[in-house]
Amino acid sequence: MSPAASQLPAAGSAGGPYDSVRDFLNDLEARGRVERIPEMDQDAFEMTAFAYRLLDRLGYEKAPAFVVERVKTGGQWREGPVLGNQFGSWVDEALVFGVQNISEDQEEMYWAVMNELFGRLDSGGRWQHIPPVEFSNAADAPCKQVRLKGDEIDIEQFAWLQNNPADAGRYINMGAVFVDDPEFGSNVGTYRCQVQGPRQIGVNMGPGQHAWRILNSMRKRGDKVARCAVAVGVDPITFVTSSTKMADFGVNELDVAGGLRGKPVEVVRCETCDIRVPAHAEMIIEGEIPLHETAPEGPYGELFGFLGPQVPENFFMNLKVVTHREKPWIQNSFTGITLDMPKGPQTAAEFNRYKQLIPNLTGFYTHKGTIGIVFVRINKRFPGEGMAAGQQVSANPGQNKVVIVVDDDVNIFNPVKVLHAIGARWQPGDATLIVPQTQMLVPDPSKPQTFLSSKIVIDATRQLPAEGGPKTFAPVSRQLLAESFPELFGQTDAKWGDIFAKWGG
Repeated sequence: MSPAASQLPAAGSAGGPYDSVRDFLNDLEARGRVERIPEMDQDAFEMTAFAYRLLDRLGYEKAPAFVVERVKTGGQWREGPVLGNQFGSWVDEALVFGVQNISEDQEEMYWAVMNELFGRLDSGGRWQHIPPVEFSNAADAPCKQVRLKGDEIDIEQFAWLQNNPADAGRYINMGAVFVDDPEFGSNVGTYRCQVQGPRQIGVNMGPGQHAWRILNSMRKRGDKVARCAVAVGVDPITFVTSSTKMADFGVNELDVAGGLRGKPVEVVRCETCDIRVPAHAEMIIEGEIPLHETAPEGPYGELFGFLGPQVPENFFMNLKVVTHREKPWIQNSFTGITLDMPKGPQTAAEFNRYKQLIPNLTGFYTHKGTIGIVFVRINKRFPGEGMAAGQQVSANPGQNKVVIVVDDDVNIFNPVKVLHAIGARWQPGDATLIVPQTQMLVPDPSKPQTFLSSKIVIDATRQLPAEGGPKTFAPVSRQLLAESFPELFGQTDAKWGDIFAKWGG
């Protein structure tokens, strides 16, 4: 990893919000959080295997971003760079959101990001809006340094990857897809795009997604085609607004991105239509989606790390213009393996919403790399509060399939501590609720039906006598030690801290 730890900038340096992915990666590299690799053969799936091993050996919060300068893909060696695993650590997210005092403590940075983002919610718990602004000179916009039109376009020449042997082909899988209609509204969403030919890509807008609703409304109105643009390599905050449901239907995600950034996203008009796209993107792919034609798309390795099925009839786009920076950077999601967007805004919004419903909520956390399992921490005072909190959180239609509620003294950032609470404080027969069928939108491969799932609430708080628990719980040994000798742990850290540091603690 480069540079060496001794060359890292002093704690407290932070550069966000960023206008481009390049600016973010430069700061990430200055903190020693980027590994550069000269070349890899992705036709032999070397990058995919490397991504698996990186997470196996280092874990989600220690694994660095990686950059491969030259990649063999689609039968040819192609110039990158190709980027992976850019948002694995809460330290990385602290950079994204402009936290002013950066440390290497993951829990500390989690709370720093949360506090930074809570200030960007309005009194109703909605993200503040700052509309985008036009780039001062469109001709000089970074995303328009190279212009390709008509037969000049060969989208296959770029270093897009096929992640898995069973995938249908190479994919543009970290693009922000823009559709806009004066009657039905606008949408910026992250939808996987299969490379299907030199001038054709598939666009997988799943049923119920905002763009899917817009295109189907246009189809019913009788429109023949929909204008569309795909922005590749946008800044981290614009990407997270594209990748999550942070904006209501019809609300421009770029307004939300501006509010999160604290300054507007600079945009530029497309070459073929009035859609405005981020001026600092690496590449803009413009085209038309035929509304009355479809093409098969997929299969593709999905979010949970399982192969998703082929979609026999899916949208596709005929490419009209491609503009890009000189030597564009390609971001790739190793879907189901690496962490490819900041989680902070979604976590902060959920925490804020649940806090209104659960006044004694003191913690809410989903560990990076896990999907559908959420830890909830409360300051329990009365019977029934643990189960009530769990039911509020499980009602989220997005995911939250397994909700585990614990007492305020349990460290929810340490899964072992949560499991310990389950083992020592939970009785399955008395403190468990199974919801037999409710809404869940994520593509969980265990679901027998699309959109529907069962859920479970585990109340691992100390059960009070009124809830069937014992009259008294045995005191916690560590708590007794800390109460009897309040300075002891600090003294231990000071005396033997070098030993803990040596082993990564």
